Amino acid sequence: MAVPKKKTSVSRKGKRRAGQTHKLSRKHPMSCPNCGDMTMPHTVCASCGTYKGKEVITIKAASEEETAE
Repeated sequence: MAVPKKKTSVSRKGKRRAGQTHKLSRKHPMSCPNCGDMTMPHTVCASCGTYKGKEVITIKAASEEETAE
């Protein structure tokens, strides 16, 4: 099995991890520009169904569901 001969220094480890800040930090929710509800970045809004200003999925309103029953 491959085993390193020398200890990896702190600076060498830091250089390797310098470009991985997107992996080390968590994604934070943002507000939807259409409805203002909190959603995760790069996902369709669950409350209004829009993504990048375009309607991607159709969401039924609560009043339509109640009248259908």
